[in-house]
Amino acid sequence: MNTELSREAVEYGREALRALESAGGDDLVQLIENDPDRRRSIVAPILGELGAWDLDPRGDADELEASAALCRSVGYFAVPYPVAERLARPTDLDVDGLVVVADSDPKAPVACLDLRWAAVTLDGRRSVAVARPPSTPPRTSAFAAQLDLQPIDDDGTKDIALALTLPCWTLLGMLDRAMDLTRSHVLLREQFGAPLARLQGVQFQLTEAEVERTGLDVLAKYTLWSIQAGNDEAVDDALALRLAAVEAAQTVFRVAHQLHGASGFCDETTVSWVSRYSLALRRMPWGPSGTLDALTRRIGRRGLTGLFGDSPEKAML
Repeated sequence: MNTELSREAVEYGREALRALESAGGDDLVQLIENDPDRRRSIVAPILGELGAWDLDPRGDADELEASAALCRSVGYFAVPYPVAERLARPTDLDVDGLVVVADSDPKAPVACLDLRWAAVTLDGRRSVAVARPPSTPPRTSAFAAQLDLQPIDDDGTKDIALALTLPCWTLLGMLDRAMDLTRSHVLLREQFGAPLARLQGVQFQLTEAEVERTGLDVLAKYTLWSIQAGNDEAVDDALALRLAAVEAAQTVFRVAHQLHGASGFCDETTVSWVSRYSLALRRMPWGPSGTLDALTRRIGRRGLTGLFGDSPEKAML
C-alpha cells in the first residue's frame, strides 16, 4: 500500500498554488468577500486554465490524487470557491457539483454561484439542490446557503466517500497555512528580548498543533488510497477522516489564535481570514459531535478497519 501522492499530483498542486498566488494569494479571500462575483470571474477561469474541471477523480487514480492536491492548494489561501464540491460531481447527473448534507437543515458553502448542484445524505439519498439567496453577507456566512432539495429516486452511496474526502483536503490546506503563519509570527515576534519561538510553552503548543496536522495528512492520504482501491469501508474511512479534520482544525486554530494574541482575530492578520473561512468546512454537513455521531452510528460495534483496525493493510504499514 503506497499512500504518498504521485510526483505529478504534487507538482500539479504546486502549479495551482503558484497560479492562485499570482492572482492575489492571501488577498483573494478579501477581494471575493467584497465582490462575490470575483469567484466566477477570477477563480473559476484560473482553475479552468489548469484543467481543473477536466479532472476525473472517479475514473483515474492519478487524477484523484491531483484533485486532492488542488483542493489543498485552494485551502492554503482560503479561496472561497467550492472546488472540492465541483470535483466530486457525479457522472450520471447533469450537475456541476455535489455536496454531502445533513438529514435536517441542509446547507453548503455554494451561495452566489450560477451552478447546478446535487446533494447526497449519508444513507445515499440523492437530490437536486437549489441554493437559496443568502440572508447574511459573506463576512458572517462564508457563502453558506440553505438548500432546497428535490429528491431523486436512486442510490448515491457510491458518491459519499469522495464527496466527504475532498473537502477535508481543502481544510488540510487551511491548516498548512495556519501553521506556516504561526511559525513565522513566533519567530519574528519578540518578548523579553528573544523570539517567542524560544519559549518552551510556545514550543509545546506548536508541537501539539503540528502533531494534529501531520496526523491528518497521513489519514487524508490513506483515505484516498481506500477510495482508489474500492474498499467497502471507504465511507467509514472518509467519515473518520472528517472527524480527524474537524478535531485537528480545533487544535490548530486554537493554537494559532493564542500565539497570535489579539491580532489573530483582526482582519489585518491573515490567520483571521483563514480561520473564519474554515468554519463552513468545519460545520457542514456536521460539526465535531455530529460527525462523531454519524461515524458511531455507521460502524456500530464492529469498529474501523484500515489504519485503526487489524486488517492486512495495516500489517503492511
